[in-house]
Amino acid sequence: MKALKIILSVIGVIIVVPLIIALFVPKDYQVARQAVIDKPKMEVFGYVKYLKNQDNFSVWAQMDPNMKKDYHGTDGTVGFVSAWDSENGEVGKGEQEIKRIIEGDRVDFEIRFLKPFEATSPAYITTEAINDSTTKVTWGFDGHSPYPLNIMLLFMNMEDMIGNDLQTGLSNLKQIMENNI
Repeated sequence: MKALKIILSVIGVIIVVPLIIALFVPKDYQVARQAVIDKPKMEVFGYVKYLKNQDNFSVWAQMDPNMKKDYHGTDGTVGFVSAWDSENGEVGKGEQEIKRIIEGDRVDFEIRFLKPFEATSPAYITTEAINDSTTKVTWGFDGHSPYPLNIMLLFMNMEDMIGNDLQTGLSNLKQIMENNI
């Protein structure tokens, strides 16, 4: 009987301690990366406001060349939806919708992941003129991990995981824009 109490106490600690720790772990995270592109701001913005163009520079869009894609609405306008479905577990299934456009400055998206997990995250791309022929582009992503799953953020470096993909995508965008591919 004493051994059973010890075992139950240990199991209780194993369950309760992570739940208590998760109370103090942030649930939200933000990741953003920047690139400087040697093209005028309006030319760069005119390219990035179209979701279909992300297929040319986004790492995630290029992970599975066989993924099914579906589009609804008019690209480059609020309400346009780009959906994907992939057998590749790293790509999964989801959709991205343009939620707001500040012409020449910013596009806000809502990314809705459906598989392998469900989540909704806001993302954005901004353009800022450095001078008449150079533009700083920022691509950002906001995420939320609900309690108690937020404890996983202690073991996952979102800055590296998402940030590296954003930076690669921006490098691809820079190459496309500067080489007029």
